[in-house]
Amino acid sequence: MEYQIEITPLALELLSQVKDKREQQGLRQRIEQLAFEPDKQGKALSGVLKGYRSIRALGQRYRIVYRVDREKIIVVIVGAGIRKEGDRKDIYKILNKFFSE
Repeated sequence: MEYQIEITPLALELLSQVKDKREQQGLRQRIEQLAFEPDKQGKALSGVLKGYRSIRALGQRYRIVYRVDREKIIVVIVGAGIRKEGDRKDIYKILNKFFSE
């Protein structure tokens, strides 16, 4: 079964901050792959992001955070960005702050 992909405004903003066009293209291709068996990809997150999943993109550098809505058959992309622990631009740090507010 193919899922529809929905990208939130926050995710679009974060994707637009990726300046390298090849990296942007790579992230978009990885997002498109989530249309097929999204539950079998990535890992489940915990804490504030419980109910969301995360996949690696472009090697280890980027993460794409999403949730799967099985009833509507959609994958909702909520964020994408660099994974750099301790950095203020770390994708998990940005999303934790966003969902905590």
